Amino acid sequence: MPQRIALVDDDQNILTSVSLLLESEGFEVDTYADGEQALIGLRRRPASLAVLDIKMPRMDGMELLQKIRAISAIPVVFLTSKDDELDEALGLRMGADDYITKPFSQRLLLERVRAVLRRGELADAPASESMITLGNLVMEPDRHSCTWKGRDVKLTVTEFLILAALARRPGVVKNRDQLLDAAYGEAAYLDDRTIDSHIKRLRRKFRDTDPEFDAIETLYGVGYKYLDQ
Repeated sequence: MPQRIALVDDDQNILTSVSLLLESEGFEVDTYADGEQALIGLRRRPASLAVLDIKMPRMDGMELLQKIRAISAIPVVFLTSKDDELDEALGLRMGADDYITKPFSQRLLLERVRAVLRRGELADAPASESMITLGNLVMEPDRHSCTWKGRDVKLTVTEFLILAALARRPGVVKNRDQLLDAAYGEAAYLDDRTIDSHIKRLRRKFRDTDPEFDAIETLYGVGYKYLDQ
């Protein structure tokens, strides 16, 4: 069945042009002009992925993401204004999977949508990789399951792929480009701040479970490594 995309933006030109592109590529698209409409629509017709503008009337993208996360784990791609670094970082910390800066190439947005959907499909695929067990950490790629000291840690697909890339080679430093490749593959057109934001969110989620979590080490100017514990 065609995958459904929820496109939310108060710019009618973007709604029209992007929905036409996505539909031409075989997606079903529901368009919403503000966050309140989108929340009602998503409850009625769940989507495979949501593309959200951050700055919208009535309910902005940040508030909408919070409300979506209360009812669904669907991947979310944010549309941000140029130079809105704070918005991008905050959106990723809140659980967005990716972002793209306006003005954007529609083909680039299409690549991002496909890449995020592919990562979601990996989580549902039959087991093709062995379970990762490192001390208190247990990751099961086939089930998209992650536990720390026996307690579940809920990760987005992107967070899971980054952590798995680190945990498969404990003690080995991974630079940001390597982690971008692990999480985004060939469709990545992102900078270092994206990985840094994901790492911050990973640490926060694990520290919510265990305040003493310190298994991910930063090597400033180099990258990150998972400590061989």
